[in-house]
Amino acid sequence: MAIGIKNPREIERMRAAGDVVAICHQRVEAAIGPGVTTADLDTLVRDTIREHGAVSNFFGHQGFQGYICASINDEIVHGVPGPRALQDGDIISVDIGAIVEGWHSDSAWTYGVGVIGEDARRLLIDAEASLLKGIEEARVGNRTGAIGHAVESSLAPLRYGIIREYGGHGIGRQMWEEPHIANFGEASGGVLLRAGMVLAIEPMVTLGGEATRVLDDNWTIVTRDGSLAAHFEHTVAITADGPLILTPRLVSVVH
Repeated sequence: MAIGIKNPREIERMRAAGDVVAICHQRVEAAIGPGVTTADLDTLVRDTIREHGAVSNFFGHQGFQGYICASINDEIVHGVPGPRALQDGDIISVDIGAIVEGWHSDSAWTYGVGVIGEDARRLLIDAEASLLKGIEEARVGNRTGAIGHAVESSLAPLRYGIIREYGGHGIGRQMWEEPHIANFGEASGGVLLRAGMVLAIEPMVTLGGEATRVLDDNWTIVTRDGSLAAHFEHTVAITADGPLILTPRLVSVVH
């Protein structure tokens, strides 16, 4: 698949989709708490996407039956929403995507439920920081390897596990496009970054090892050792003026 270069109008359509995703996350963050089910969060996102005239890029994709991916504790990515209720001390990654006028945006964030442990709190802080370090390197003239190298350099000294089987990707007319964005590697490796490229950058980080397995639902990916996992993702445009986040974080409404 060719690597897409978007013009300013196309990036604005992706920004519009990213704004819908951002509003979804704002509402999800406000709704999360003990006793809330992942199906409740899925319904909230479904209704928000429809309210804003957008379309989900998750629901129906390769048969996936959810408007979000909801991945709890040792679940890394692609968790299927359902009747499971959140408990105090859980962490949950919520991955959301939307389409506006045929253009996609995608963002994931990991949230604490109630009062979480200190190890989980540090995991969330450090995993989010690694995302921002990766985004800093999403600049014209760098290579995709610079993004992964920045993520790895942020996390490896802290002895976190970095998931290697999955990573980020290009995004545009399709949710998953070239190039692949690894969360490790050499800064000099990979594809040259040019203005107009749009990437979904998404570190996946664990408190244990990097090995994974897929559950019987054929979607949910978990840590093989049962350790906690965090997942953070932004859709980012490469511009002449530097990286532009198309899925901004909005301040959550207080519970």
